[in-house]
This record gives sequence, C-alpha cells and structure tokens, in this order.
Amino acid sequence: MDIVFTLFINILLSVLGYVITFRVIPKFKNMFLQANLCGYDLGKRSKDKIPEAMGVVCGCVFLIVMFLFIPIPFIQYWTTNTKVPFPHHEFVELIAALLSICCMLFLGFADDVLDLKWRHKLLLPTMASLPLLMVYYVNYNGTTVIIPKPLRYFLGNDVWLGPLYYVYMGMLAVFCTNAINIYAGINGLEVGQATVIATSIVVFNIIELSGECWNAHVFSLYFMPPFLFTTVALLYYNWYPASVFVGDTFCYFAGMTFAVVGILGHFSKTMLLFFLPQIINFLFSCPQLFHFIPCPRHRLPRFNEELNVLEPSTVIFKKNSLSFLGRFCLFIAKLFRLVHCTEKVKDEEIYTESTNFTLINYMLKVFGPMHERTLTLYLMTVQMLCSCIAFCIRYGLSRIFYDV
Repeated sequence: MDIVFTLFINILLSVLGYVITFRVIPKFKNMFLQANLCGYDLGKRSKDKIPEAMGVVCGCVFLIVMFLFIPIPFIQYWTTNTKVPFPHHEFVELIAALLSICCMLFLGFADDVLDLKWRHKLLLPTMASLPLLMVYYVNYNGTTVIIPKPLRYFLGNDVWLGPLYYVYMGMLAVFCTNAINIYAGINGLEVGQATVIATSIVVFNIIELSGECWNAHVFSLYFMPPFLFTTVALLYYNWYPASVFVGDTFCYFAGMTFAVVGILGHFSKTMLLFFLPQIINFLFSCPQLFHFIPCPRHRLPRFNEELNVLEPSTVIFKKNSLSFLGRFCLFIAKLFRLVHCTEKVKDEEIYTESTNFTLINYMLKVFGPMHERTLTLYLMTVQMLCSCIAFCIRYGLSRIFYDV
C-alpha cells in the first residue's frame, strides 16, 4: 500500500483518538475520585480533590488507535496475490514496540496506585524494554558506532560496542521515562514537554523521509501522530488550572514511546538532543537524586498563598552533615549561582538552607516568583528553543563531525 495513504489513515485514526480522549476524560474523573485516585493541587488556594493518573486514559486510547492501525501497513500483502514476501521483521517490530509501551503503561499505573520506591522505578523500564531489545537483536544487531572526525586518528572510523550498545539502549529507555518524571510538578509541564518533543520528532521524521533510512522514519511516524493527538487532548485538561493530574503513568508511557521510536527508528542520539532540558534538569538534580545533598520527597515550587505565586522550594540540613561530594556539589552550585543558600543558627547548630536542585526552582531563582501559568509558559519556551538548538546541532554541527 502506498506510504502516503498509510500515513493518511494514521492521521485519521489519530484525529479519532483525539476526539475519544477529549470526550472520555471528563467521564472518568468521577470514577477516579470514587476509587480515591486523587490528590490536592499544592499550587492553588483551592483544596478540591483532583483525579490523578489520568494519563492511563490517554495511553489506553493511544493503544486502541495503534491496534486498529496494525493491519493497515500490511493490507497489500493479505489482499493481493503479490509475490513480494511478507515483511515479518516489520510486523514483529510493530508488535514488540506496542508490547513495550503497553507494559510501561501498566507499570506506570501500578506505580501511581502502589507508590513504588525509586529502585523499582529504575527496574521497571528496564524490564519493559527487553522485548524491544530482543527484536533489535534479531532484526539488526547493529552495534557499531561511527567515530567523529576529530577522534578518528586515535580510534579509527568506527567502533564495535557489542553488548555495551544494548546497555546504552536499555539506559535510554530508563532515562526517557524518568527524565520526564523528575521534570514535573506544575500544571501542564509533563504533558507540555511531551507535546513539544513529539512535534519535534514528527518534523525530524518528515525531513528524513527523503534520506536513505526513510523506512525507519516511516515506522516512527506510525507512532508519533497518535501519541501527539491523544496527548494534546490530555493537555487541554492538565493545563492551568488543571482539572486532572496525569501521574507517573503518563511519564512512563510517554518516555517509553519516545524510546521505542528512537531505538527502532535508529535515531537514538538525535532523540537525546530533543531531551536537552530533561538532560540539564537530570544533571542538575544529581546531587539530590544520589543523596549527596538531602533530597525531600517533593521538590515542587513553594506556593505563596498570599501573592498567588510560586517561589523556589528549599531544603534545610546541618552544615557539617554533608559528605565531601556533597560539600563539593554545593560549592560548585553556589559558585555558578545555580542555587541560593543561607545559613541559620538553631540550638547552637549551623544549618544551611538551599533552594532545591531542579530547573524549575532555578527558573524561579533567576526570574523571581511568578504565577504558575507564566512559569509553565517560560519552561515550554525553553523546551521549544532547545528543540531548535537540537535541529541546528543535527543539521549543522553533524556535518563538521560526521560525513553527513
């Protein structure tokens, strides 16, 4: 079947997914509230209960759309007497990709319900990525990477990584799922960043359709429009003031979807370029994530109820309680003015109060307290600017370092 017609059907199903998601979410809100899957918005004066984990609705509609789409690319092999062999490898790729996404959606919902520990949050994406890695091994098993021009004198033109490449791809799945999860906490941020990333991937895939690896980018385009349309419908309800929370379910579902198209679409390095804000936030958060500096359970911005604005949240700890690595991280953060620190004396002990190590708190530190909607718009602007930088790197610097 013609690729254009296949993608046209995909777009039609994606629009259907948008309509279903948009209409179904309000009908499920009361059901989630009755099941006590709800919480309070800490950034609002109102303390009404808001349904959580609504990302599962978006994910389920996405899967329904993709299940309906499965036969479309292969109809010509079933309805005609063509002598062209059936592309079993493409069919298996599609099924394995949906299996990984389905597993991650289920595990994300389990996390929202059971409130799993962090070690489980690292293990679950690894397990869900195994079908993906097995299909990659059977169909491709390409683990050779091209060396940038400046390093070819020392390392040669390419390097065979072997099992290390599979470790890298497994870590990519873990990173994509958790990077969105830790870069969250205000209305519209999780879904908004996923929308920008998905749009960037669609644009990249369309550009690359004229290249040699067009079939891999067609595979990516099978997934991205349905994801984008259902996500935009969810964003409508999660935007300020949010009437639903998306939960870890959406973060895991979105991250695994990106990992799937990045790995099987053979553009995992370019995928990471679209995650620049998430990478920066992860690196900035490392001192607290690895507990070199005390990490509170929630690092959300602090809500100033009197002024109706968000302010940087802080963590307080004894000055002498930090390890050498903790003191070093705090020194570097203060040196580059990434955090704001003050010292207090209590019960003859010296305490340090520092803003939390997140990109959200840093934005509030630089620009001052601001309304939640404004903060989300600022962060979305940063996400879009980073996507523009990603395209400049991909189509500008890559010509310097690679023969493309």
